[in-house]
Amino acid sequence: MRPDMDLLPILLHDEHLVAVDKPPGMLVHRTPLAGRDERFVLQTLRDQLGRHVYPVHRLDRGTSGVLLFALDADTAHRLTGHFAARETHKRYLALVRGWTDAAGRIDHPLSRLDEEPPPQTDRGVVTTPQPALTRYERLATLEVENGLGPHPTNRYALLSLVPETGRQHQLRRHLKHASHPIIGDATYGKGDHNRWWARQLGIARLWLHAQRLELPHPWSGQPLRIEAPPDAHWRRLCALPGWRWDRAEPGLTP
Repeated sequence: MRPDMDLLPILLHDEHLVAVDKPPGMLVHRTPLAGRDERFVLQTLRDQLGRHVYPVHRLDRGTSGVLLFALDADTAHRLTGHFAARETHKRYLALVRGWTDAAGRIDHPLSRLDEEPPPQTDRGVVTTPQPALTRYERLATLEVENGLGPHPTNRYALLSLVPETGRQHQLRRHLKHASHPIIGDATYGKGDHNRWWARQLGIARLWLHAQRLELPHPWSGQPLRIEAPPDAHWRRLCALPGWRWDRAEPGLTP
């Protein structure tokens, strides 16, 4: 591994698997949209460990948080089986526009997308809609005067999101459908709100974080709970004055 290359934070590592805390803006693997000198999680982790790694699920480029890899083909097969059988449980943290109810569900079918749908369109849709369900819980609310839109103030909320299904871009598309787009989402969000938050915090990112992944160990069957604590970006966000917390959230609540 090159000495000038940053190490990926390791969340869990045993003889069969490894989980890392993926930074926002980093692709899991090479795609046609990648820059020539761009770093990828797959290659970086391979060089960091000095061995081959097998991806078993994915996170969007902008999403940070828990990302799991197998260390051999048999383990990869078992882990992908867990994901396919919905034996995994995920929890995400998101900053969204508007105030949601205290808790609820978004039950809205979604079509499979091309690998990279064109921004601000649904022209990537290539199949008929499939059932998709997301549960949410509101953690905190904020109201600010930022001069966007017809109203003197705008409202934002921190949400805990649990996808019950695994459709492509499910959380981002569901929040858009609910009229609460995730801040920083260039495809499904609102550009003026994204830019305002980037200026406010000095951070241009998608405000979506894979906070927790739970699943049975592929060989022992013992329950695994892998967590990626919110990083300095989220702590800076939550340190802004004016947040009203519905409940305490470790690592975020002042």
